[in-house]
Amino acid sequence: NIPDQLRKACDMPTIDHRSPLFAEILHPARKGVRKVLKSDAAEVFIFPSTGTGGWETAISNTLSPGDTVLAARNGMFSHKWIDMCRRFGLNVEMTELTWGEGAPVDWFAERLAEDKAHRIKAVLATHNETATGVRSDIGAIRKAMDAADHPAMLFVDGVSSIGSMDFRFDDWGVDVAVAGSQKGFMLPAGLAIVGFSPRALAARETARLPRTFFDTRDMEKGYAANAYPYTPVVGLMNGLNQACTMLLSEGLENVFARHHRIAEGVRAAIGAWGLELCAVSPDLYSDTVSAIRTPEGFDASRIVAHAAKAYGVAFGTGLGDVQGKVFRIGHLGSLTDVMALSGIATAEMVMADQGLDIRLGSGVAAAQEHYRSTHARTNKEAA
Repeated sequence: NIPDQLRKACDMPTIDHRSPLFAEILHPARKGVRKVLKSDAAEVFIFPSTGTGGWETAISNTLSPGDTVLAARNGMFSHKWIDMCRRFGLNVEMTELTWGEGAPVDWFAERLAEDKAHRIKAVLATHNETATGVRSDIGAIRKAMDAADHPAMLFVDGVSSIGSMDFRFDDWGVDVAVAGSQKGFMLPAGLAIVGFSPRALAARETARLPRTFFDTRDMEKGYAANAYPYTPVVGLMNGLNQACTMLLSEGLENVFARHHRIAEGVRAAIGAWGLELCAVSPDLYSDTVSAIRTPEGFDASRIVAHAAKAYGVAFGTGLGDVQGKVFRIGHLGSLTDVMALSGIATAEMVMADQGLDIRLGSGVAAAQEHYRSTHARTNKEAA
């Protein structure tokens, strides 16, 4: 759901990206992203790409062939990042987790403490695993790294969290954060948004992995000249500038509270249906997407297909290890109670159509009760 204000910002008249007009878009957009990251130190790079390009930016600008990185495979996107590292010739020390679990802080702590020679160069973590609806504790990972007194960098995939859930680049000691335009920034896909800490910037000087399109040094030179090393996506950049203005005008804490409140309503509906989330415990629940387990033996992909065909509504399918076991309801961006209720009602109809034992209206009623009670409390507090 892209707000009209951002659609219009993206649909701007064409301008010369080498003219002074472009600088009026470029620099405010980078400054806005830095604020959304809650950082004073991050250097922000914006590439015409997606989150996957952001991952490549993180890896290729800071590491060398044969370097060791730590990672946990607990979802589709952590899996893809691990795959990319291996293709680049990195040595990946990995632990397999049940999909639905969060990043293994204790395992990271143990491996870092054992690595007296400091061969591990980076720890990779997915803040919000889109495939499973799991939020990991990045702050706890940083504390484990500091407790081990280990110099490894911390790389974080924040594609489905940044701009929607609390993300603290500086406080958590993040070295590289990766986001995309199509999630919390409420824009079409097409921008890879990457924040580098001073340590990550310094690592570029010794990094030996190949980099061309995603070379941040070229981008840095372009920014200094109010330009790009190649053609930028000007309309999306203008949209990003406006998206940051929207988020910051609402207030980041208000944005995060709104997402949490709407997510809690979706979770109330899931409980009323008698179903469970893929996330194994409440402290892992994502505020941007809920992956809902269907009964054993039922192919959850049927829900996604039927919703699209019968009602014109898009739910997310299960990916990787949870394919056919979950369907996903997204609840991020410019979302309202009524929008969420519409999705919940559609899910109920689809599940009933597919023969699941769902009482129509049960989830809607549970979500309504949550939204009404919390809306009234919010209004009372405002008064």
